[in-house]
Amino acid sequence: MNRQINFEDIPLQRFHLRTVFSGTGGQFSDGFLLGIIGIAVSMAAVPLQLDAVWLGLLGAASLAGLFLGSLIAGPLADRFGRRWIFNYDMLLFAVISGLQYFVTSPEQLLTLRLLLGLVLGFDYVASKSLVTEFAPKRYRGRLLSILAAAWAGGYVVAYLAGFLLRELGPDSWRLMLAISGLPALLILPFRLGIPESPIWLVARGRSEEAAAIIKSKFGSNVVLPSSQAKQSFKRKGTLSSLFSAPWRKNTWVGCIFYTCQVIPFFALGTFSPEVLKALNVQDKFTGGLVYNALLMIGAIVGLLLIDKISRRKFLVGSFYLSAVGLSILAFAGLGTVGTVMAFGFFACVLAAAVNLEFVYPPELFPTHLRASGIGVAVACSRFGSAFATFLLPLGVQNFGIHTALGFCVLVLLFGGVFCHLFAPETSSQDLAGIQSSG
Repeated sequence: MNRQINFEDIPLQRFHLRTVFSGTGGQFSDGFLLGIIGIAVSMAAVPLQLDAVWLGLLGAASLAGLFLGSLIAGPLADRFGRRWIFNYDMLLFAVISGLQYFVTSPEQLLTLRLLLGLVLGFDYVASKSLVTEFAPKRYRGRLLSILAAAWAGGYVVAYLAGFLLRELGPDSWRLMLAISGLPALLILPFRLGIPESPIWLVARGRSEEAAAIIKSKFGSNVVLPSSQAKQSFKRKGTLSSLFSAPWRKNTWVGCIFYTCQVIPFFALGTFSPEVLKALNVQDKFTGGLVYNALLMIGAIVGLLLIDKISRRKFLVGSFYLSAVGLSILAFAGLGTVGTVMAFGFFACVLAAAVNLEFVYPPELFPTHLRASGIGVAVACSRFGSAFATFLLPLGVQNFGIHTALGFCVLVLLFGGVFCHLFAPETSSQDLAGIQSSG
């Protein structure tokens, strides 16, 4: 009855589910924020006098904010903890979201979108680190995949909301943007009772606080081995440490896999109605609904697969499969139905792989570098996706849709080859005892 159990080996309990549910609010909000902007700016183009440059800027703004927020938040969360960000950032997000309703110029909307991305950058780092460090090893992939499903759910619900609200009149885009704060407000009460990560506390030499949290939530027979505390406490994480000899390969894998995955996902998904229109699909909004439905299906498939196949096989295979789907879309010259289905297949595969964005980066880094490593990986991905999202409308306008799609295929192939060569397998390791892979 009193046999000691390693903190990472305990059975799944209600508190684990509450922690994951609390983490879904930020991911759902992020998915909604990024999913709604494409249809919202298409509605706001006339009243705000948006040209192709402004469409690109507004589509990329929250991604650019995510880049800055995640880069700043990583070292802060590694030094001061995950909880203080996790508990309160959703309140700030809800307030800024509501302010979007009152904008009167593209400059005002751009500023608010940047701030929203900044807040979400903080939440990405804190949520992924905290949920990962509370999750039992056996269930880690599936629990973190719930965050990915929540992100995809927010993305799909945003499109559905935009599809329905567009009939309300010329100012419907204001409501589309403002309601992105509702999920954040609903999740806030659940976050306030989540304590600090015991793994982080032990790594900072605060073993008594960690033991008290573990005892109150899981029982007195659950422990973190003291050897892990001594090993971690001797080292303090810095951004430069991520590119030192022991960790640079994992850092580059995290950055490149994440960036190559999200560039085509956001660039094409953000403007999916316009992409379908450029491919001669007449009912672009209905085509977008099919795209988003398959995106949600893909997220669920990824959740079911994440702990059944190795991280490496999932990672590399999803890059190659999505490249095939997008190549067919770009060069096969399909009709309307074929175009929508090929676009949907691409979305389905890549949405399944989005699960890895929540599971894989935290497993690449030790506790004293985990938030910083996640922050750098997210920052790189959002810089790349923001740049690509800004350029997509201009690229389609100047070079055509097929050239733009061809570029995305090359990005996916590069990501697949790089991960094939360098990505480590991480699914079976203890988070508190992660060692460098070379």
